[in-house]
Amino acid sequence: MTFAVAYGERDGGPARLRLAGELDLSTAPELNAAIDRLLAEGHRELLLDLAELTFCDSTGIAAFVRGDNLAAAAGGWLRVTAATGRVARVLQVTGLAEVLRHEGSPADPATPAAS
Repeated sequence: MTFAVAYGERDGGPARLRLAGELDLSTAPELNAAIDRLLAEGHRELLLDLAELTFCDSTGIAAFVRGDNLAAAAGGWLRVTAATGRVARVLQVTGLAEVLRHEGSPADPATPAAS
């Protein structure tokens, strides 16, 4: 499966990127470029929807950390939501599930279900 990053507007909320496919050494530069572009446009709060992400290696994890560091340096944050399967497991094992967890309101459709 290929990798895709789609940008979705959110009214008054963070900029939302929907990731699909496999995030690895060959595709992480695409995510980095999307994050860089949003930060350059003035977005400071970034939400990565991982519902359709099927694989994430250490390069993908590094892209998440890099994005969070850049957003924090600009006074914002990067959070992830809706990770499932192997991707959720990788986030848990690395500790990023807690660090980058999105805490939305109950009415927020991007809020992950309790597991």
